[in-house]
Amino acid sequence: MINTSVDNPRPGRELFHLTWPMLFGVMALMSYQLVDSAFIGQLGVKPLATLGFTVPLQMFIIGVQVGIGIATTAVISRVLGADDPLRARRLSGLVVLSGAVLIALLAVVIWFSRHLILAMMGGSDELHPLVDAYWAPWLLAAWLGAVLYFGYSLCRSHGDTKLPGAMMVITSLINVALDPLFIFTFDWGIAGAAWATVAAFGTGTLVVYSRLFARQWLTFLLSNLDLKPALTQIGSIAGPAMLSQLMPPIAAMLATGFVATFGEAAVGAWGLGSRLEFFSLVTVLALTMAMPPMIGRYVGAGRPDRVALLIWLAVRFVILLQLGIAAVWLLVSGLVAPLLASDPAVQAHLWDFLLRLPVSWSGLGVCMLMVSACNAMGLPMRALIISILRLFACFLPLLWVGGQIGGLNGLFTGAMLGNIAAGITSWALYKRGMAHLNRQAAQSEPEPSAS
Repeated sequence: MINTSVDNPRPGRELFHLTWPMLFGVMALMSYQLVDSAFIGQLGVKPLATLGFTVPLQMFIIGVQVGIGIATTAVISRVLGADDPLRARRLSGLVVLSGAVLIALLAVVIWFSRHLILAMMGGSDELHPLVDAYWAPWLLAAWLGAVLYFGYSLCRSHGDTKLPGAMMVITSLINVALDPLFIFTFDWGIAGAAWATVAAFGTGTLVVYSRLFARQWLTFLLSNLDLKPALTQIGSIAGPAMLSQLMPPIAAMLATGFVATFGEAAVGAWGLGSRLEFFSLVTVLALTMAMPPMIGRYVGAGRPDRVALLIWLAVRFVILLQLGIAAVWLLVSGLVAPLLASDPAVQAHLWDFLLRLPVSWSGLGVCMLMVSACNAMGLPMRALIISILRLFACFLPLLWVGGQIGGLNGLFTGAMLGNIAAGITSWALYKRGMAHLNRQAAQSEPEPSAS
């Protein structure tokens, strides 16, 4: 039994118990993406470059779906807390329908603007056939993934994390199993990787939504639901969350554009390195999902001292973990580069990437924790400022300056310094937020009675 008391003497143990179930699902998703990259890397430089140009757009769509997912969990859980399961079912249907339509519209816009988007990121016309072949099934997979994610959010709203976690693992295994069949055996090339994801997410969607309907957690009969106030309620939460989630993919598109000036091999290596970065930060992602409920409970109880203790434990753990991961990548970089890419130029660039970037992921991890913590502390604007400064005052400027001074390796060094600067900046802003929280707690304390 987990001790959820505000005065729990071992908050780190509680955080561990809340984090590890989420870790497996997120790790499975990251693993299949890494395997996808490895298979595509065997197809050559151009397919790998196509994947590199796709990653920022994938992040963009995920940012939108996560913003909707955050609103889903918040709104549905509040309605359930008010003991109104019928309204919760109708709101669930509204979220799924509106979210599915929004993601579909984004996919259509991306498809018809694909050549313009590619040109804006510095891609050559030679990649048009690959983009045409890959982006159609990839956008279908992205839409199915978003609809599946909305189902996961509904499950979490009802307190069920086992089904989402299990399905994340199962869909990842299906994807990995189908990848070599579709890519090499059927000779579908890079498009085969996307079709494998379509099959995996399609299976997951059927399973999850059949459970949602069986449990009566979802209905599409919305005739008795006042749509305008309901959409306003959802949008008031989803809007700011989307804004925060969309900044990283915008920055990623700009960064990819900088990298593209050094050639397609550089873009391929950057895309592979970005996948390795996602995989390396999986524990941090799990922590950002596990920490907010604990922080919210401490803030509600007027115990900022417990907030500070919890965050300090998490920050120390993340720094040590990410430095250890960086050491591992450094040691195995000579083996990983040939495994993920067949082209010698991509291998060399990826080795340079792994020599520099991983050590800075400790700073990036701290920044991610601070954004999550500030949101949970009731300081969303501070979280938004941290995100803006991280990307547009630290990461992108130093990446660009590094590229101008030292070429591609200088760009990698600039990105490394940018992540470290972001971690330091976010910690300083968090400390100011904690001071604000301490003042609020002091003001809410009752005045001592006169003797």
